[in-house]
Amino acid sequence: MFSTKVEEALNAQINAEMWSAYLYLSMAAYCHEQGLAGMANWFEVQFKEEQDHAMIIYKHLVARGGRVKLAPIAEVETEWASPLAVFENTLTHEKKVTSLINELYALATEEKDYATQSMLKWFIDEQVEEEENVKTLIDNLRMIKDNGFGLYMIDKELGARTYTQAAPLAKE
Repeated sequence: MFSTKVEEALNAQINAEMWSAYLYLSMAAYCHEQGLAGMANWFEVQFKEEQDHAMIIYKHLVARGGRVKLAPIAEVETEWASPLAVFENTLTHEKKVTSLINELYALATEEKDYATQSMLKWFIDEQVEEEENVKTLIDNLRMIKDNGFGLYMIDKELGARTYTQAAPLAKE
């Protein structure tokens, strides 16, 4: 059983995760328009991961007798100045998601909802990895500046990324 506060916050996080998926799909479309299929692939994998994140929370709510309330997904950005700007926006967004997860964990702690705290621990660890990965990509893009060959190599590397289902969903 959830407190009203935790149930509402978990539903808000489902929406935030779906918004994140939508944002990453928009970023993938931008990268395709720029001829950067590898970067588009990287964002398409991110899109799928964010959908998984929403489903982890959805299933947690359902399993514990909570009520899922889906809300509309707000519009997302569709234009960026450069590949670097896309990844800088990604890092800013991931930091925002980290703060949302931390706030949710604090609420679950305050409400003594130990099962939700346990579920959120995976998200906390995931966010550390997400921020680190994006920061590395930003550092690499800054290092190459406007070097076309460097951009080509990063794009090629990101094209090799494959989708792996999120750990809590993979258990099923």
